[in-house]
Amino acid sequence: MNSFFKICLALTLVVSIPAISIAQKTTKYKCMVQMTNYVGEGAYIAVSLIDAKGAYEKTLYVMGSDKKWYPDLKEWHKAYKKKPTNISAVTGASVTGGDRSVTVLDIETDKINKGYKLRFETAVEDNKYYQKDIEIPLTTEGLAAKTEGTGYIRYVRLSAN
Repeated sequence: MNSFFKICLALTLVVSIPAISIAQKTTKYKCMVQMTNYVGEGAYIAVSLIDAKGAYEKTLYVMGSDKKWYPDLKEWHKAYKKKPTNISAVTGASVTGGDRSVTVLDIETDKINKGYKLRFETAVEDNKYYQKDIEIPLTTEGLAAKTEGTGYIRYVRLSAN
């Protein structure tokens, strides 16, 4: 019986070691989004990781939790429908005009300085949609800079947490 437990322990270690080495190292970044003083409902914002070719790779955060409005974030929703994932852990409240929101984004460190971007896509009910309200190059400099928006977002500022 004792050797049975030793074999099980050895197998567990052999199976676990590759999984541990495959795990992605991430850095937490505090993400502050300051909205413009627009008039209207709360903005839905999808924060996505975009690869070097411009394709959606991963949803990092969604501000706005009512799924019926997700189709308004047109490009993000298209990508999300192709590869649906459980985003409940990275979902929060929408953000209204003039307000600010602070969230935490987990960013894989091996994506930094490799041509990736963070895309902030915004939509407001009965108002204009912005596919690229903000795109931040996922570089050391991009992560340290204050980035101005082109739509509902006034600016975004990231800082290592």
